[in-house]
Amino acid sequence: MTATDAVLGAPVERREGREKVTGTARYAAEHPAPGRAQAWPIPATVVRGRVTGVDTAAALALPGVLAVLTHENAPRLGTPDDPTLAVLQGPHVPHRGWFVGVVVAETLEAARAGAAAVEITYETEPHDVTLTASHSGAYVPDSANGGFPAVTDQGDPDGAFADSAARVDVEYRVPPLHNHPMEPHASTAHWDGDRLAVHCSSQGTTAVQKELARLFALPEDRITVRAEHVGGGFGSKGTPRPEVVLAAMAARETGRRVTLALPRRYLPAVVGHRAPTLHRLRLGADGQGRLTSLVHEVTTHTSRVKEFVEQAAVPARVMYAAPALRTVHRVAALDVPTPSWMRAPGECPGMYALESAMDELAAELGVDPVELRIRNEPGSEPESGRPFSSRHLVECLREGARRFGWEGRDPRPRSRAAGPLLIGSGVASATYPVLVSPCVASARALPDGGFLVRVNATDIGTGARTVLAQVAADALGAPLERVRVEVADSGIGFAPMAGGSSGTASWGSAVHAACVRLAGRLAGRLAERSGPLPDEGLVAEADTSGTADAESPFARHAFGAHFAEVTVDTVSGEVRVTRLLGVFAAGRILNARTARSQFIGGMTMGLGMALTEDSTVDPVFGDFVERDLASYHVPAHADVADLEAYWVDEEDEHLNPMGSKGIGEIGIVGSAAAVGNAVHHATGVRFRELPLTPDRVLTALLAHEHPAGMLGV
Repeated sequence: MTATDAVLGAPVERREGREKVTGTARYAAEHPAPGRAQAWPIPATVVRGRVTGVDTAAALALPGVLAVLTHENAPRLGTPDDPTLAVLQGPHVPHRGWFVGVVVAETLEAARAGAAAVEITYETEPHDVTLTASHSGAYVPDSANGGFPAVTDQGDPDGAFADSAARVDVEYRVPPLHNHPMEPHASTAHWDGDRLAVHCSSQGTTAVQKELARLFALPEDRITVRAEHVGGGFGSKGTPRPEVVLAAMAARETGRRVTLALPRRYLPAVVGHRAPTLHRLRLGADGQGRLTSLVHEVTTHTSRVKEFVEQAAVPARVMYAAPALRTVHRVAALDVPTPSWMRAPGECPGMYALESAMDELAAELGVDPVELRIRNEPGSEPESGRPFSSRHLVECLREGARRFGWEGRDPRPRSRAAGPLLIGSGVASATYPVLVSPCVASARALPDGGFLVRVNATDIGTGARTVLAQVAADALGAPLERVRVEVADSGIGFAPMAGGSSGTASWGSAVHAACVRLAGRLAGRLAERSGPLPDEGLVAEADTSGTADAESPFARHAFGAHFAEVTVDTVSGEVRVTRLLGVFAAGRILNARTARSQFIGGMTMGLGMALTEDSTVDPVFGDFVERDLASYHVPAHADVADLEAYWVDEEDEHLNPMGSKGIGEIGIVGSAAAVGNAVHHATGVRFRELPLTPDRVLTALLAHEHPAGMLGV
């Protein structure tokens, strides 16, 4: 690619692709060195209580076992910003799976055997792990995740609802969900005197560096955190998790380099999950299908360790023009693992409920579901009244309908069949906020004509290295192949995590600023005829503090529309997605190849949410039953026959220098609702609890067809 080519938007291949497919890319657990030891954690086997006894004799007698750390002998740590990181600091057990020890050994096998040999006794306490909408302990928090107000209220929603020509009052249930990245959480830690070096599987090295400094009472500049390659995270690696603390603790105590990779079955209890959400939606509309009232109430759970409230009612504040609007979040603190971020927290479950309810309202009114959404398009953000920087949801809906062939759809449920298969189609909208944070970056012109860009971004599989090189090349006016990018090293400087669909906007703004400054300096040298560059090159730096985080007078969001076609087998109850189409308005697309990958990745996760993924909290033992990929079913290629993602051209000057919006999460938002709405169209049965597994679907079909005969089922 030459300097005259359109660098931004080009479908450039991932720069690290060859390393990954040839196995030369090094992940957090793949940094061997002489004397490296392995660690294996010990999870608590009670739901709630305290450790009353620890016997490590059998473990320490095993060949290769170097040390066993528990609350009795582990070093005291500073107070963490995140209480889930206060591991081995006391005997209290707040939930099943909480780490109560760690074994360090010469080999992974010895560490695992040692962990199994440690005998721990407990004193148990009564526990409560079951969430209900009427839970006596549910309360309205001060705020939901992201600092959003827990409650908003405008107009008279109850009165408007009572006076509406059409009303829908429905409840939906989304179960706990788990991130399950391909690479489990892992860290390799090494101490050199009072300096700590860590390779970790994290979405942001700056956050890990700050927390380790707080815990081990060290200046931040004595801690180096690297995350060169990360095998997915989906939010679960957004902040430090216990394994990095245990690895650093074990390395300090043994004087060895220590690697700790969490077994997959331990992940659900210690790295966060999408909390279950119980939704009640009340939609009122006039005879023309225009909303008069919208009420979205959400009840969810959090742990007793740390409050995390899934902000699932927030999308209702953005999507549709309703003069009377109320949103409410309630949360119950239970004896469960601490929930955390999972791809599109809040928007994903919230839009499933809202878009399902909109489909029910369309059926109640006899209005086409696409048309209903268009009729309720707001002129400004409903909650704040701010103008949208850009909003092309209507274009996404219309373009998606055209590509999908929506016009020929018979709106009647059960209007299409092929033998025992019922065929249906559904639609849902999508939204995700535009987020951006301050970041530092540098750009260096080298004597050989190349450029080196350094920014502490984390590439979690999104192609960040590649896109940032494109941003740099565009700003420099240089050929893409002349730009080298270094990322994922806390020594580069502070940077936000790869999360909230904000990475490219945040890192890219800093990279763009540094490269523009460097280009200006180079142009000045050329005008002054300053001669060749010095051996160290010429460098320019940028810090976007004060600009990236400046308040905007505009409401900034990405939007999209999903269309799904399904078949429902009336014999087995199996739902198959035959077509899934997404059309998005997400600002300027910076790399067509990696963008499509992000869109379809999110859509696939939404498909899994709709059909296969859920987790069950065992009320007796207090843990998640589905703890591995054999029982927690993520979708595979065979689960969707035809998957397409498109976007509309969107120019928005109120975003960042690239004109881009985040794309990592909007693909999952609304995808499950489109599938669920398609299943209703196919069957005539409205399912309000996910996932739509064959047993659930078949039972409902039989009840629908033979209601009297199913009374005893």
